[in-house]
Amino acid sequence: MRKQGKGTECVQAGYTPENGGPRQIPIIQSTTFKYDTSEHMGKLFDLEESGYFYTRLQNPTNDRVAAKICALEGGTAGMLTSSGQAANFYAVFNIANCGDHIVSSSTIYGGTYNLFHVTMRKMGVDFTFVAPDCTEEELAAAFRPNTKAVFGETIANPALTVLDIEKFARAAHAHGVPLIVDNTFATPVNCRPLEWGADIVTHSTTKYMDGHGAAVGGAIVDGGKFDWFAHADKFPGLTTPDDSYHGVVYAEKFGLEGAFITKCTAQLMRDFGSIQAPQNAFLLNLGLESLHVRMPRHCENALAVATFLKDHPKVSFVTYPGLAGDKYYELAQKYMPNGTCGVVSFGVKGGRAAAETFMKHLRLAAIETHVADARTCCLHPASATHRQMNDAELAAAGITANLVRLSCGLEDADDLIADVSQALDRVEM
Repeated sequence: MRKQGKGTECVQAGYTPENGGPRQIPIIQSTTFKYDTSEHMGKLFDLEESGYFYTRLQNPTNDRVAAKICALEGGTAGMLTSSGQAANFYAVFNIANCGDHIVSSSTIYGGTYNLFHVTMRKMGVDFTFVAPDCTEEELAAAFRPNTKAVFGETIANPALTVLDIEKFARAAHAHGVPLIVDNTFATPVNCRPLEWGADIVTHSTTKYMDGHGAAVGGAIVDGGKFDWFAHADKFPGLTTPDDSYHGVVYAEKFGLEGAFITKCTAQLMRDFGSIQAPQNAFLLNLGLESLHVRMPRHCENALAVATFLKDHPKVSFVTYPGLAGDKYYELAQKYMPNGTCGVVSFGVKGGRAAAETFMKHLRLAAIETHVADARTCCLHPASATHRQMNDAELAAAGITANLVRLSCGLEDADDLIADVSQALDRVEM
């Protein structure tokens, strides 16, 4: 069968109805599943057969939606989690234990930064944060003997820096570790990091994939190419027997294509239980079916707003990687030639107070702790998602006190520009 386009995969991948079966992915809203014999269930627990026995580990609805996301990213195995935060935590903790180290881009979502810098450090996993624009030499210098992975975001939230995926992948592979990329903002419609050298992809499906602000969720996709046995000493959790699960050696039993996700499910999901509810997975799939249609409109609206803001006298800077002249424009053209995302970050002249005045007078755009919705929403990160950071940490993350993050929805671009314009008119210079 010929390779299908992304639009077809958005609509069709992950689920093929049987004759007379439900056309839409069914919601299997059940905590557990019935079997005729203990022997059959025992084979499931031993990972000798595939199947379902408890929704905390796996659920048919979730698996079908995960399979669609996996197909969109070009991976070999995928899983859903309860949130994007859970996805990033699982992706890292699946291969990094107490005493290990991770290299991460410094311009990442504030919640992820806090997860890494504070919470996971309490668990004994250390992090070194590097600027995404660092040289190859500076990036190489961040590695340690106990480094287990490299992490970055395709398009950083909200700094909108574009990760040079190939550069970070070269560094990761030169040191025998995988590159994990959060692809939330670009989505696989605009970028597939696995094609550029990334090994594992994560998503907050709450954002563009869901698209309607109805369901929190996350996803992990494995590219199935990283050779765990080639670096067996670094990844004993995948290459030596798991005493907590019948002594299974994941990389041996499930190969490169399935080892990472199987371990993540059988071990981390078993113990932490951050499962996505089947109802949320169903809603997520409804969003995925139109993702390929929505993303171009988000990008068109964002470019129109960014172009308007670029020359506005009350705007100190505009950051949008799809705008010609942006610092990351050329990099965005390389990795995302068909569009980047619908989020624009800009600075209001007059500092924090001016930014707050601007937001107070918005009429169409809503102030929300959200992004990448069908409806336009706006946020002042320094007083919201990134308020736990000090000034130095904000600067390292590419955040200024006057930065506003505007997520352009699917409304008419002229209406978005009119709303932004009237709110800026209320700012006193």
